[in-house]
Amino acid sequence: MEKHALIEGILFAFGEEGVARDQLALALGTDEDALNEDLKSYSESLNESHRGVELVEFGGLVKLITKTELHETISDMLEFNKNRQLSQAALETLAIIAYKQPITRVEIEEIRGVNSDMMCRRLEALDLIKEVGRSDAVGRPILYNITESFMDVFKLTSLDELPEIKLEMLEQTNDFFK
Repeated sequence: MEKHALIEGILFAFGEEGVARDQLALALGTDEDALNEDLKSYSESLNESHRGVELVEFGGLVKLITKTELHETISDMLEFNKNRQLSQAALETLAIIAYKQPITRVEIEEIRGVNSDMMCRRLEALDLIKEVGRSDAVGRPILYNITESFMDVFKLTSLDELPEIKLEMLEQTNDFFK
């Protein structure tokens, strides 16, 4: 496999976390000097081919970021997505997660009474919920929490600002969102 493709694949997979130089060298099976050449060559190829990302290094971590000239367009797009209204199903799922976090998808489905797989994926893509680990239950299902973006979207500084409700009573009467 071409080294540029390998570098790109690794950096894409690690996203905004980036990859330490020594880990990248190990993955590429190369030494520090060869890594420097590979990164320089890859960075130049990104600039020459007019790509939307650039290679950067911050604090010993190598990562891909969007080019500065694209920030305004991307910011506008992100703002558009933030201003879209959420469906009733999305709001129900978010409320359940906010009040009962960390929670598994199966537990959400038990409360809502419908499959919530796609809704969890969508909310995760919107950066309103995130995976925070795995439950010790059979199959080790994913545990979800709300994100800082959730707090920003709903203008909350703390979960204590959520309205107080008695979940147990609402679940028993199956009247959670009526």
